[in-house]
Amino acid sequence: MSCLVVVGTQWGDEGKGKVVDLLTEKSEIVVRYQGGNNAGHTVMFEDQTFILHLIPSGILREATSILGNGVVIDLGEIVKEIEQLEELGIEFAGKLKISQSCHLIMPYHKALDQMREQRRERQKIGTTGRGIGPAYQDKVGRFGIRIGDLANPTYFRQRLAEVLPEKNCLFSHYFQSKPFTIDEILEEYLEHFEKIKHYVADISSYLNEALVAKKNILFEGAQGTFLDIDHGTYPYVTSSNTTSGCASTGSGIGPQHLKKVLGIVKAYTTRVGEGPFPSELHDEVGKRLQTEGKEFGATTGRPRRCGWFDAVLVQQAVNLNGITSLALMKLDVLDHFENIKIATAYRNKEGKTITQFCSGWNLADWTPIYEEMEGWQSSTYGITDYDRLPEKAQAYLQRIEDLLGVPISLLSTGPRREETILRRPDLLLS
Repeated sequence: MSCLVVVGTQWGDEGKGKVVDLLTEKSEIVVRYQGGNNAGHTVMFEDQTFILHLIPSGILREATSILGNGVVIDLGEIVKEIEQLEELGIEFAGKLKISQSCHLIMPYHKALDQMREQRRERQKIGTTGRGIGPAYQDKVGRFGIRIGDLANPTYFRQRLAEVLPEKNCLFSHYFQSKPFTIDEILEEYLEHFEKIKHYVADISSYLNEALVAKKNILFEGAQGTFLDIDHGTYPYVTSSNTTSGCASTGSGIGPQHLKKVLGIVKAYTTRVGEGPFPSELHDEVGKRLQTEGKEFGATTGRPRRCGWFDAVLVQQAVNLNGITSLALMKLDVLDHFENIKIATAYRNKEGKTITQFCSGWNLADWTPIYEEMEGWQSSTYGITDYDRLPEKAQAYLQRIEDLLGVPISLLSTGPRREETILRRPDLLLS
């Protein structure tokens, strides 16, 4: 038995979808343990490109795909995603399980998310407006409704009757918008629930039985380390814990089982939406990274901001997640750069230099100190043998390993699963 947690080490969009799809070959179970349908994983499978928002990419393979209790679910969206995948020939029977404890994203959550963002004016967070934040807020405030509650329509109605008066007061008097009614929500959600109720299960028991049976389990997070609600660049973060520790709490197994953590990292840095980004490039180099890397959000289509690799940032991700190895993605995007830079420290206006990242700082006060390396200026696209990489590309990778103190076990040299170098498979699923 082997368990592996896959986490993003930057601000998300690092390429977790491809890696999870690749590792599913050795996995019997793939678990998504946090987030909602604000995350998008792009996977190429049998000459088709799939963009998955909620369902783990294990569904494209033979693995059982699980949505753990840490995930918040928009019922309408998951029904739509299932139907779209079924139309493309993907089988779900016996392959999808949803925790009965998953909290639901309700219509009033989405409305509240969008209205709050509109009122923020200059201080926008960059939310996708899908209701994820308000759903987690209600979960913590004990106003949430869980998917298992829908199995009992009488109880579901009772929960709505407890929650809606306060929500409607806010909509009517503060936002001056139309209130919601119990009956319209009840009818819509019970109709959706009928389509997916056979997937709902006790996931904690299922996973613990799988551990006893010594099955290989892959845990995938959504977003990236620095969107973590506690450890990210607050308040420009998501509404859940994106770090590896949440794999335990978001699925219902003990942390002693999680001995391997694979950090997914781009060969450069990107961020979508608002928030601080020390190594962001506002010049032609940044635009070139965006163009050559096709840096546009899978869920929103928003352009991603781009910059050089930030070793200060990723070192903190290694520490926070207990990362045991790295998967470095999009190396080929750097193929034609004459010179490549790595941020190895930050300096402020007073001349103070630091090498350790802290999300509590005002990052606008710090600028990166770069180390410059010669580019390899030849194609790495599609290479599957590490020794065939240009010497200067190998030097770049070695420098990243030296700075971060962990090995690179996997390298991506293109979007397809076969365009990969498995350098240290012993550090992945056995």
